[in-house]
Amino acid sequence: MMSISILTGLVGLITATQAQLTLMNVGVSVGKENTPIGEEFLLNKPITLEQHVREHFKDKPILAEIARCESTFRQFGSNGRVLRGEVNRKDVGVMQINEMYHSEKALSSGYDIYTLDGNMAYAEYLYDKQGAKPWKASSPCWSKSEAFTSMELAMK
Repeated sequence: MMSISILTGLVGLITATQAQLTLMNVGVSVGKENTPIGEEFLLNKPITLEQHVREHFKDKPILAEIARCESTFRQFGSNGRVLRGEVNRKDVGVMQINEMYHSEKALSSGYDIYTLDGNMAYAEYLYDKQGAKPWKASSPCWSKSEAFTSMELAMK
């Protein structure tokens, strides 16, 4: 079965010019009572890249809000290549990870910031180490979100 990152990359290349990336027919394994372990089925409803990002960061929703502000939930640009920042071309992907500061550390830690899953995983690693500081420039956008307000209240 194709991994979600490979599927996401292929779909991104095919549909990069569309306003919203849609992942179709993602294979899912289920293991419920009365259901044999390993039985697979296909989702009938496509999921968007935004839904995928929000699900990935369900335990840290502020990161989903950062993705919304940084890239509007895009991993690829209209040219089919990894999205690059408008202000700083060294910012890449859905989380706009700056390759000048982070590519060496990401690579040595096993993260490929040019893939959707690697970009999100490294962002989570960064967030665990530094909080939202690496995305301070976009804080006027994400600091107004409910996720940020909830995070601030939890820290008090």
